[in-house]
Amino acid sequence: MLAPGLSHEITFPVTEDLTARVVGSGTLDVLATPVMIAKMEEAAWKAVSDHLEEGTGSVGILMNAQHLSATPVGMTVTCKAELTAVEGRKLVYKVSAWDEKGPIGEGIHERAVIQNERFVNKAYSKLEK
Repeated sequence: MLAPGLSHEITFPVTEDLTARVVGSGTLDVLATPVMIAKMEEAAWKAVSDHLEEGTGSVGILMNAQHLSATPVGMTVTCKAELTAVEGRKLVYKVSAWDEKGPIGEGIHERAVIQNERFVNKAYSKLEK
């Protein structure tokens, strides 16, 4: 059952392939903002995945996040998502990220519960002429 309070954390090392320079979001060898956001999203879907009905999933529909502090290669980052509200099919999360020195990111993330097969079929119907 989906209910506020469900949460999940993802911890990962910052490696060169996760930097802004390599990802293409900047020129510096620090954790790329898109990577931080992707890990926040991963934590969010994993927080609820075991509580969804078979054949359903969730997709991101909104991310409003701030990247507060840079993290260099070699440090470890943890991203957390906590479900704060269930509004019909819409799931609202508080997301946060931190490295060994303190907070690096925070925000609000929303996801929609979807029927997997219907969602994929609709997406691929765009390829039809």
